[in-house]
Amino acid sequence: MTQQFYVSPEQLMKDRADFARKGIARGRSVVVISCEDGIALVAENPSPSLHKIGEIYDKIAFAAVGKYNEFESLRQAGVRYADVRGYSYDREDVTARGLASVYAQSLGAVFTAEQKPFEVELAVAEVGQTPELDHLYRLTFDGSIADEHGFIVMGGQAERVSASIAGGWRSSLRFAGAVRLAIGALANDADQNEAAGTPPAKAVEVAVLDRKSETSRGSRRAFRRLNDADITALLAEED
Repeated sequence: MTQQFYVSPEQLMKDRADFARKGIARGRSVVVISCEDGIALVAENPSPSLHKIGEIYDKIAFAAVGKYNEFESLRQAGVRYADVRGYSYDREDVTARGLASVYAQSLGAVFTAEQKPFEVELAVAEVGQTPELDHLYRLTFDGSIADEHGFIVMGGQAERVSASIAGGWRSSLRFAGAVRLAIGALANDADQNEAAGTPPAKAVEVAVLDRKSETSRGSRRAFRRLNDADITALLAEED
């Protein structure tokens, strides 16, 4: 006769949480920073096509760390949610808070009901007319949601990178300064066996939610992805 072993709910949840945290910590950090010109999203990512950062809707962007197939499925679901809501009601009804709530429900349901939780951590950012009106939401693997101020750091050695960002962040930073601050902090996220140093432009993924998109480009879309030449120029730019 097969003997069944009992596992308490507390231990089961702890094991799932530990499993997800280890998976997320194996990746490189992603930084989302609110600045004077908008919101900068920076990730150390050598892949030119498997993006950690993406556009969701007019003024809303998405960033993630963890397993690519899992967070990419969540990004696509977020795009569908935003398109349907914007079409059914009004474009202004699509907000980062609403999207973050949907993501929190999905992540929480998987964490409690499925055998394996998602090994992902997400950030949803919405640019406002001023830095004070920016919205930054951080979502963890268990569906917990936090409304952050100023910046978000996820994945890798997040505490070390966050401490580095906190030392240089201010709301008056221009976009170039925010990108340099983020890339400098990501350089500290190197493994002990690797040589620390600023990653090259081709190893970094950078995007911006432009605060002045409607007036400068005549478009509702605030999201813009930077290429290698743009990143190199930003790193060389003086304060």
